[in-house]
Amino acid sequence: MLTRSFRLTGVLCSLLSGAMLLVAPSARAGAKEDVAAAAAKWATSFVDDNPDSILAMYDDEAVLWGTLSSTRLAGKQAVRGYFEMAFKVVPGHKVAFGDQLIRVYGDIAINTGYYTISYVKDGEAKSLPARYSFVYRKRDGTWLIVDHHSSAMPTPAR
Repeated sequence: MLTRSFRLTGVLCSLLSGAMLLVAPSARAGAKEDVAAAAAKWATSFVDDNPDSILAMYDDEAVLWGTLSSTRLAGKQAVRGYFEMAFKVVPGHKVAFGDQLIRVYGDIAINTGYYTISYVKDGEAKSLPARYSFVYRKRDGTWLIVDHHSSAMPTPAR
């Protein structure tokens, strides 16, 4: 009786372990999904119109070449200044991501794609399509932006 009980317990443990292995990979997000989530969080912070919120997503030594900037900006204070200016220039701003290509190389990730910034100026709806690259570095379990380039989408050649 005792041997039969141990066999039954062993079979149940094997079945449960196998079931957990089948479920675990789908329940756990991968690095690409984590980077996509970081981009979605950036979009939410951008819309919040709060420089502190968006600044928290950048590394201390981050570099930004913003859509509205004619110069490269380095360090958190420069990045803060850019977003303070940009939030005033594009009132009521929103951002919608288009296609994203995410590549992960250990603790470095690159997200390249396009987004459209929309806003209302003088009562008129406007949009600014742009292409971007975010380079992330995973620090203490968090993907932080170390390099952000954004430029207006060029008009197609005719």
